[in-house]
Amino acid sequence: MSVVFSGAIFGFFYAWICSTMWGLDATDPRVAIQAMQAMNGSVRNAVFAPAFFGTPFVLWIAALLAWRTLRNRAALAFAVGGLIYAAGGLILTMTNNVPMNEALGLLTVPTDIDAARAIWVEYSGTWQVYNVMRTVFSGLTLALAGYGMMRL
Repeated sequence: MSVVFSGAIFGFFYAWICSTMWGLDATDPRVAIQAMQAMNGSVRNAVFAPAFFGTPFVLWIAALLAWRTLRNRAALAFAVGGLIYAAGGLILTMTNNVPMNEALGLLTVPTDIDAARAIWVEYSGTWQVYNVMRTVFSGLTLALAGYGMMRL
């Protein structure tokens, strides 16, 4: 489960980098704002929550089980992976991306394309910086989970 959860959340964040945000950046900013508001509203669901919130706990359980069977390298990899995701994925998202998403969600989409473009450019650039960071941290988490599995 540690590799599955880590891979799911890494893939989720990665998809935003290489397709979703590029597509939104290429469209009318009024449409981009509306689409992002809709996606942010729909992501809070029972399918997404286990990978987003559960990944560090699955890794820490794997670390405990590996440690109890004297697989110390595996235990360390799982434990560090859980810490990296907790800080660089979960907490980073909750303190940066989520507040930005909530602020965007409160906006009425401007009818003026230049006003919408100004909002979107400011939002998208900053949001993507944080998304790249959480993707890198999630990728490290996945690599550590894979290493931990190899060491079992």
